[in-house]
Amino acid sequence: MTDDPTKREDAEVSDDAGLAAHPITARRLEKLGEIRAAGGEPYAYRFDRTALAVDLHAEYGDLEPGVETGNTVAVAGRVLNIRSFGKLMFPVVLDRTGRIQLFVARDTLGQEEFDRFAEIDAGDWIGAEGEIVTTKKGELSIRVQSWTLLSKSLRPLPEKWHGLKDVERRYRQRYLDLISSEQARDVALTRVRIIAELRKQFTDRGYVEVETPVLQSQAGGALARPFATHHNVLDVDMYLRIATELHLKRLVVGGIERVFELGRIFRNEGVDTTHNPEFTTLEAYEAFADYGDIMELMEQVIGAVAEAATGSSLIEFNGMPIDLTPPYRRATLLDLLAEAIGQPVGFDWSLEQLRELAAGRGITPEDGWGKGKLIAELYEHLVEPDLWDPIFVIDHPKETSPLARIHRNDPNLTERFELFAGGMELCNAFSELIDPIDQRDRFEQQALARAAGDDEAHPIDEDFVRALEYGMPPTGGLGIGVDRLVMLLTNQTTIREVLLFPHLRPEQN
Repeated sequence: MTDDPTKREDAEVSDDAGLAAHPITARRLEKLGEIRAAGGEPYAYRFDRTALAVDLHAEYGDLEPGVETGNTVAVAGRVLNIRSFGKLMFPVVLDRTGRIQLFVARDTLGQEEFDRFAEIDAGDWIGAEGEIVTTKKGELSIRVQSWTLLSKSLRPLPEKWHGLKDVERRYRQRYLDLISSEQARDVALTRVRIIAELRKQFTDRGYVEVETPVLQSQAGGALARPFATHHNVLDVDMYLRIATELHLKRLVVGGIERVFELGRIFRNEGVDTTHNPEFTTLEAYEAFADYGDIMELMEQVIGAVAEAATGSSLIEFNGMPIDLTPPYRRATLLDLLAEAIGQPVGFDWSLEQLRELAAGRGITPEDGWGKGKLIAELYEHLVEPDLWDPIFVIDHPKETSPLARIHRNDPNLTERFELFAGGMELCNAFSELIDPIDQRDRFEQQALARAAGDDEAHPIDEDFVRALEYGMPPTGGLGIGVDRLVMLLTNQTTIREVLLFPHLRPEQN
């Protein structure tokens, strides 16, 4: 190995510096010019690859040391590092499936090509053709017979590829994180499997996947603050959607009895370990079902997705085990709240009693909060953080559930559940409110709350009420927080780890 600072793999190069300002990047620029001056092309148009690292290891991983197979393949990927020993070089190349070692020998390539290969830098993309062999130490390798530079890297890879230590840099420059961290790649690819399996679970059950508007004249379907914009041609204010619910329900009214959408949602709210302003949900609606049917559906779906993503329904999250094997516990919100405070709490309490209880538990009640809102706040503060094993929290207050159907046994409650696991809400679902008169009353109550200063209260959607007036069948609906499900199944405790490009403050110059 060399002590030349332009070849050191662990040298730091400022992101802000020009390429000519540092000896490492300056030398790479010189190499770029030398390649072009010699008539070469440092940025190839294409390459015919015939084998991937994962397949080579699967087929030839058990070979004894010193084996020559006689089989020739072409591989391609990014050079991670190069070990040099005089007449031999051993580069490690990363493709989309993993790593494979190249065996570059001067006797095989010839002096000229060997010297040309010696100018390769870590970070360069190359293609190589050669025989599948094992070294004397038993390392599966490709003995290079010919090679091609596919893309010249002008910046060095960070910190010997042991991963970026600067967490913010990992999020801002996810491409470097994916290069240097096998875990980051695994999380990204596991997310792909989770989404694919979610889609399969619903399409296999006869649900129709649709797309609904992202830009909406009213942001509805949830209690959240929207992002606002302006449509210049129409000269109207519009909003990025905060849910897909109301449009999907319109489709049920139109006769599409099983429907779902997997897409992005936008809420102009805070950022923390489980919240990002832009996130992914799967919302689904099934005619002739109620929230009991949807609970059974969710047990089947979550179990299947866990198996597809991890190979088991027994997982570990944040150092503790979670068993996602159904059935899951079901408990009412009021019963869980009673367990938490040691006495029954309900709508038979006066408003003042509930306000005093909330204040005594560190909650500051706001003007306009009714009994249902106070009960919901107490539950969120005292119960939700401790919900570890999978549990359906059922029967939420009517006041905080403006789109859910009134409980058939208690008019203060709705037929709504939230599925929790690992201390996170994974799913929100209910027997849908299909009575247009009741829906209008709920919207009007929300409008009063909005007028009182609650900017997350639901606006009145006249067209949605009109759709209900044409008749909507009994329907069960659900919304799955896809990012949180990915967190759970990849054992990541912050949402930023499962988003390829999380939202961050602008970089400071």
